[in-house]
Amino acid sequence: MKLVIDNTKYALAAALLLLLGVSACERSVDGLPEPELTSNPEVFIDSFTPGLEYYPYEGSVQNAFSVDTNTFFGNRGASMRFDIPNVGDPLGAFAGAIFRDDFGGRNLTSYNALTFYAKATKAATINDIGFGQDFLGNSYEVSRRNLRITTNWRKYTIPIPDPSALSASQGLFWYAEGPENGDGYTFWIDNLKYENLENMAQPRPAIFNGEELSQIGFIGSGAQVTGLTYTANLPDGQDVTVTAAPAYYRFASSNTGVATVDANGRITVVGEGDATISATLAGVPAAGSLKIESQGEFIFAPTPTQAPENVISIFSDVYENVPVDFYNGFYEPFQTTTSNDFQVDGDNILGYENFNFVGIEFRQNVPTIDATGMTHLSLHIFLPNDVPPGSAFRARIVNNVGGNESSASATVFANSGVPRLVSGEWVHVLVPLTGMADRSNLGQIVFDSDQGPALQGATIWVDNIFLYNANAGN
Repeated sequence: MKLVIDNTKYALAAALLLLLGVSACERSVDGLPEPELTSNPEVFIDSFTPGLEYYPYEGSVQNAFSVDTNTFFGNRGASMRFDIPNVGDPLGAFAGAIFRDDFGGRNLTSYNALTFYAKATKAATINDIGFGQDFLGNSYEVSRRNLRITTNWRKYTIPIPDPSALSASQGLFWYAEGPENGDGYTFWIDNLKYENLENMAQPRPAIFNGEELSQIGFIGSGAQVTGLTYTANLPDGQDVTVTAAPAYYRFASSNTGVATVDANGRITVVGEGDATISATLAGVPAAGSLKIESQGEFIFAPTPTQAPENVISIFSDVYENVPVDFYNGFYEPFQTTTSNDFQVDGDNILGYENFNFVGIEFRQNVPTIDATGMTHLSLHIFLPNDVPPGSAFRARIVNNVGGNESSASATVFANSGVPRLVSGEWVHVLVPLTGMADRSNLGQIVFDSDQGPALQGATIWVDNIFLYNANAGN
């Protein structure tokens, strides 16, 4: 195991805030034409190139980077040294930073790759390494994730998805890395520069990781184009895949009367019918698409009427929710359920695709959830597609997870009972808690279809999950 860095949470260090008042982009004075930006491809060749500044991420080890004159590639010079912390290091949980050109940026349109030599004190895997992060929008961010490095110097390449986009690039290099198996280590980078590599071939952009997906939608709902990647074949025959920012892509909808998509890949359903979202990158069609099957106006779940003081809310826009670890733990390798949550007119809905079971966990709460005074767990589910005969849906809540467990559950069937599983309307699932021997340390809610396997693989939407006391006045 190693610490995995979530690069969506990277933040600018406090030192950078002192510099933001000086704009490096203002190059025009008194109406005179802006000077041409340098096309210098070098980032670090034995030393910093002019204008390059170092900005560590907030929460990282601030002094993880240094210039090392004792270890370098070749016969002489210096290298970039990065010291990764151990787990529990008081100076920071990880090491990470951007290297930005504060002279206004560079014109990198003549190059198709960022290259460098690297080695480490041990074989390791760098979480994220790339270019395009500048803390000024990160519009053209690219990352080569999980880069394997060894104890020997080796050349590495990060392909540029579309060089024409980098006419004024400031984010020349960035990285983020955590401990390996709990332990820190050191790696070095040298001869970091942009190059125009000959025989770079077979550009293969993709969205949704190259998959052809479909999704039910309603007017006012939205989705996000995800899984944006770019693969190129290097001159040595190696295929390298990077993740790429939406700005490299040109998104399109086959029917803008049903769904639109903006430059950031945000999809909005505007009408009834079908529309397919696709993309190109530098004129090359991207593999993958999303078919939106809009059913028109959305049917909202019934609004709960319980008084807030009698409720402990797990997921609802009506009440204030308690902290939740996750709404889908994805327990490998047995779980197939994936999340496709969405929002309609400000109402958040949990969306579960390819359903077999899913767990919602909140056992890390401090203080833990004491539901001794609660009598029921309430939730609403919606099945947008046909419900096969023999289907069943069970909701189960567990106290003291992993210890002396007690639980309560309720099952709704398609063939019998009240309520029944039906398609196209919200079904109320009510779980009485009064049979639980102990409900003072709640930690988990599990949805499954064990008593009706025909429901497996279905799409299920869930809203308004909360505990309440039916004996209290409203």
